[in-house]
Amino acid sequence: MSDHPESPANSANISNAEVRERWRIAENTHPDDVMLADINPGNGDWFEQDKELAVFERLRRDAPVHRTEASQFGSYWSVSGYEDVKFVDSNQALFSSDIMNGGIRLGGRPLDKPPPDLMHLPMFIMQDQPVHDAQRKAVAPMFTPSKLATMGDLIRTRASHILDNLPRGETFNWVREVSVELTGQMLATLFDVPQEDRHKLIHWSDTVERISDPNFFSTPEEGFAEIWKCFEYFSGIWQERQASSTPGEDLISMLAQGESTRDMPPNEFLGNVLLLIVGGNDTTRNSITGGVQALNRFPEEYAKLQANPELLPNMVSEIVRWQSPVAHMCRTAMQDVELGGQLIRKWDKVAIWYLSGNRDTTQFADADRLVIDRPNVRQHLSFGYGIHRCLGNRLAEMQLRILWEEIMQRFEHVEVMAEPAYLNSSFIRGITDLPVRVHDR
Repeated sequence: MSDHPESPANSANISNAEVRERWRIAENTHPDDVMLADINPGNGDWFEQDKELAVFERLRRDAPVHRTEASQFGSYWSVSGYEDVKFVDSNQALFSSDIMNGGIRLGGRPLDKPPPDLMHLPMFIMQDQPVHDAQRKAVAPMFTPSKLATMGDLIRTRASHILDNLPRGETFNWVREVSVELTGQMLATLFDVPQEDRHKLIHWSDTVERISDPNFFSTPEEGFAEIWKCFEYFSGIWQERQASSTPGEDLISMLAQGESTRDMPPNEFLGNVLLLIVGGNDTTRNSITGGVQALNRFPEEYAKLQANPELLPNMVSEIVRWQSPVAHMCRTAMQDVELGGQLIRKWDKVAIWYLSGNRDTTQFADADRLVIDRPNVRQHLSFGYGIHRCLGNRLAEMQLRILWEEIMQRFEHVEVMAEPAYLNSSFIRGITDLPVRVHDR
């Protein structure tokens, strides 16, 4: 494995600003203007400039299995068609998620030995079977139907309070006032920590995604140092709940008491805590925001919902498809594999683009439109496919459904007042600012 160097972005000798500048995409660049061989869909500039859908439209048309030779992440394949994404995601023996084989992020490469703990954060989404299944099982009781049923009233109470206290007659940022607030409160509940600490959880979630952003950290090492503050926060809580004779029903207690997780070293405990924080934040948060944006873009669909509120559960799934908050995951080929007429070699990095699969018109007719009564929408890829399918998907859907029920009771319309600002990330398809004004019924 030693012939697979770390990506340039992970080199301690190159700052985040230097990496960003070296691979910067000019704002006047359109994906069709770039030579096919040179397209780098993992560059977050495409996403920040709201051009990523054009990138994947071209790839699905011209190169559904595409190799990028040179990028800030090294070389990698992009899989953009619906069926091919499903194939890779459901064949764990062929395509590994394990952190020692390169993990789930662009730039990860197979390792001969783990790096120092400060920069090495194993988590069960970056494990293969059987470790993945055993660790996932430890926290699965939080997301059973019976457990979720107990959360509905609490979510409704919080959503109602947030909406009732929104500014009237003025423009505000929906992301900060609603999306972040609701998900932050739920995270604090899932971890059983004080509600006043919810903003710390959101901060650590943001840090994970912005660790290579020069506007936040000069180097990735600086970002990792900030992430370890999360461990400092949870370390005492972990030890206390590990020693408790009465196991709690929160995620930290489940990790602390679980047979496969209670003896994790500090970096693995931190990795799994961060996984649960990010998983509980980004999908719901960006789908809440994306739903408002989409219904403004397609107002006839909101009129359809107002005429038939029973469409709401299906609309929630369609919003999650349309937004695709987790744009991709990565895998590592464990043997030579032919896919889409291309030969993927053993140890090659493979990005499976959920966002692109969700816009594949061979699966979803008129895929760029939000269609709230779309008949096959639950076949979307936004929660992943196979053993790594999102554990909290039903909790995310429940939060979205309840929030929209409460929005419809209060507001005739949530009006987008200006263009949104997008996250510079190809991993989380995020919206950082959405200026809106609410109009009461």
